[in-house]
Amino acid sequence: MAKSEPHQIDIHVGNRLRSRRLVLGLSQEKLGERLGITFQQIQKYEKGTNRVSASKLQAAAVVLSVPIGYFFEDREPQTPDGLVREVDEIGTFLVSRDGVSLNRAFTSIKSKQVRQSIITLTKALASADETATQVADTERVASPAPQ
Repeated sequence: MAKSEPHQIDIHVGNRLRSRRLVLGLSQEKLGERLGITFQQIQKYEKGTNRVSASKLQAAAVVLSVPIGYFFEDREPQTPDGLVREVDEIGTFLVSRDGVSLNRAFTSIKSKQVRQSIITLTKALASADETATQVADTERVASPAPQ
């Protein structure tokens, strides 16, 4: 029997669970202890490979100090233009360790001018990286394959 892919809602709920856990600085093990389950089960919830039951979702909401609706916020209906995919990619980054770390550091900067300078710098770096990648791709295609 073929294993099916996780449902998008289960992935979204898992991402929201992970996001809140990271914001609170809880390890998977600590959250699992508070919910009476293993850290492996938390991993499966966060990946969306296992669905979170209604009772565990309620318990997680209490432990994480959020309303149940938190787990379903920012979920847009699927659209053919790929908009949801872009939002999901941004959301996936924001719940990653780098995303949480970057967000915490950025939001701790008090000066609006400094924050704006960082945004400008980041856009310039992204543009330079994209240009370098395009040049490398062009050079790879243009150069003959080794014999």
